Amino acid sequence: MSENIVIALVAAGSVVTGSIVTTVGQVVHSYMQERLDRKRDEPRRKLLRAMLGDQRYEWRNLDTLRHVIGADAETAKRLLMEVDARASENGKDLWGLLSRHPLGTDPQ
Repeated sequence: MSENIVIALVAAGSVVTGSIVTTVGQVVHSYMQERLDRKRDEPRRKLLRAMLGDQRYEWRNLDTLRHVIGADAETAKRLLMEVDARASENGKDLWGLLSRHPLGTDPQ
């Protein structure tokens, strides 16, 4: 084989190897970041479950929930969905556990 072909094959092999290593690195990084996020959010989910399970309250206001867990509205809503909570159907920013408030049982 000519020297140019050998150089081209080595270069192509290096490109393929670099691409594989980069892709595997990105997948591992994404997986580790997701695990870290879930671990970080677990205390928030636990607190939300406790607040929504408190028998003194039928429904909880989103602003109260997000303030207590220290999250913005979007993060709070994501975490609420993860703990099987739902928003009221009447357009108010009230949330409750689905187990305590099946659909059709909204506050008046």
